[in-house]
Amino acid sequence: MSEGLITPEASLHVQAETETTPAVRQDNGASPAAIEQAIARAVGWLLANQHGDGYWWGELEADTTLESDYILYLHILGQCESSKVAKLAKYIRDRQLPDGGWNIFYGGPAELNATVKAWLALRLAGDPASAPHLERAQKRIHELGGLESTNSYVRFYLAMVGAIDWKMVPAIPPEIMLLPGWFPLNAYEMSSWTRGIVIPLAIVYARKPGWQLPEGVTVDRLFTKPGAQPPSLEWDGRLVSWKNFFLVLDRSLKLYDGLPWKPFRQMALTRARRWMLERLERSEGLGTIYPAMMNSIFALFAECGDTTDPLLAREIGFLERYEIEEKGSLRVQPCISPLWDTAIAMVSLEEAGLGPAHPALVGAARWLARNQILGPGDWQVKNRRARPGGWAFEFRNDFYPDVDDTAFVLMALSRVSDRGLRPAMRRGLAWLVSMQNGDGGWGAFDHENNLDFLNNIPFADHNAMLDPSTADVTARALECLGHMGWPTAHPVIRRAHDYLKREQEPDGSWFGRWGVNYIYGTSGVLRALEAAGLAPSAESERGREWLIRVQNPDGGFGETILSYYDPALKAKGKSTASQTAWGLIGLLAAAGPDHPAVSGAVDWLVAHQNEDGSWEENDFTGTGFPRVFYLKYHLYRNSFPLYALARYHTLVQGRRRSISTGIPASEIEHPTQERG
Repeated sequence: MSEGLITPEASLHVQAETETTPAVRQDNGASPAAIEQAIARAVGWLLANQHGDGYWWGELEADTTLESDYILYLHILGQCESSKVAKLAKYIRDRQLPDGGWNIFYGGPAELNATVKAWLALRLAGDPASAPHLERAQKRIHELGGLESTNSYVRFYLAMVGAIDWKMVPAIPPEIMLLPGWFPLNAYEMSSWTRGIVIPLAIVYARKPGWQLPEGVTVDRLFTKPGAQPPSLEWDGRLVSWKNFFLVLDRSLKLYDGLPWKPFRQMALTRARRWMLERLERSEGLGTIYPAMMNSIFALFAECGDTTDPLLAREIGFLERYEIEEKGSLRVQPCISPLWDTAIAMVSLEEAGLGPAHPALVGAARWLARNQILGPGDWQVKNRRARPGGWAFEFRNDFYPDVDDTAFVLMALSRVSDRGLRPAMRRGLAWLVSMQNGDGGWGAFDHENNLDFLNNIPFADHNAMLDPSTADVTARALECLGHMGWPTAHPVIRRAHDYLKREQEPDGSWFGRWGVNYIYGTSGVLRALEAAGLAPSAESERGREWLIRVQNPDGGFGETILSYYDPALKAKGKSTASQTAWGLIGLLAAAGPDHPAVSGAVDWLVAHQNEDGSWEENDFTGTGFPRVFYLKYHLYRNSFPLYALARYHTLVQGRRRSISTGIPASEIEHPTQERG
């Protein structure tokens, strides 16, 4: 999504709304008994919602682009008569904004790509173009720049069904699989999620299967200028630039694609197919993320054309597991997060005082240990010396363990009294350390994935082409190492600390790549500095002062997603449960439990808890791709407030949670200390 699609008017509206929010904090703060009762209720809620196998798993919610794509997907598979289509369409219609558009986060403005997808999906569901709601949508699409201004993946799907010409789509040839590892355009210089999205599309691009929209359904009326060239494929006006270089390459590849004889095509297709099949065999869907899974189904269907094919049927079944039917409508999750949800729930319960031998924790720990990844993955391409040992986000995604999950899992396991967990923890910690980048930070899934010029590739407009070091993931890794008792002088910790110092914003905050936004990033870094023994320090004091300044009058914390577009909206927004918890966690790490700002956040969480121990939260506070895709983790509003309140109670009581199974630095090989 381009920055211009979030209007200045929308930003000003949010800012004004925030500045006039009346304070609702009670004059008398929560009593110690009320705080203990809130913690007990939250513990009870989490324990009641634990799965019988030991894990926790909350819904992961996103915007309507998923339901819109799902209708198109069902049409391509020949299943448009399915009852699912009407239920998906109801879900989409129910979320149309008064101005005719659809947004990509709760309370956000209309967004072009989501609105184009919704318009087409409803046409496929049988709504006439002349229907008032689709006429309003068409008008809003024109106001936002028209179909020609959509991102490359929207246009790819439209070309796939013959709605627009392939010349409007960036070339994604399978020949990318033939590029050697030393060449900077090879597939492994792209982020893991981009590989999962793009490589199946490369198969579709080569096959051009000729799927068609139903008769009478066209998208011509969505252009502001029929046949207009997408802005992303226009020259940038400079004589020499990376964008122009890639546009020249794009045009050359399209000329090659039009040749009657393509000498490398079959070899490239074979390699792309093999790459995809290898990853399908050790996962429950490619990358276990919605777009990669759907694209892999498109690729398989383009090649075999038969939905009864055993492999294709299996992958269709995996994607069906992401459906949630409720109240006559159907929605689709972008991913599933059981390992992540379980680790956070465990750490929260451990902080709340559950003993290390508590059956809920032991059962969860053993389930996590069984899900450790001990096989090869894409991360090894650039990290050849390391052995497997990380954890993924989902039930089975063996090629893609990630740093954030692994760090949280290790912290969860460390306070469970089961010595049998120690080998798994040692392997996991060794893997975590091996993933540190040369700049001292950590990315999410890949090692040294940071060639910034690749963001100029025409299909890089999902704003997540790379997986470089980020402050929030680095903070999680640093917190884990500090939690294990690693010394501050250790090279791995020293380099991580230096990276975080460089990443601090002038106002004292840190950016949040995977959570909204600066509150998430700042809280994570402050907690990491405390856990690693690196606070108090100049940077932690600046972070503390920033958190105190941005706290809402009601004692809570909140930040709109619009802060990703407009820095003036940093840490502005109505208070939410998860963001208030993050703010409180950061304040406890940098200011201690006696600061008045801490009392305000504690009071807010206690006052807003439901009788059953849960909290309400409509807002999306998770991030997929900044400025493009956002998430609502349904367990965030319960796990993080419990952790924050329990942490506060622990500090007030002067108690220290012991580590049952720490892994000292002496037991871990750390090859990254040799890197500059």
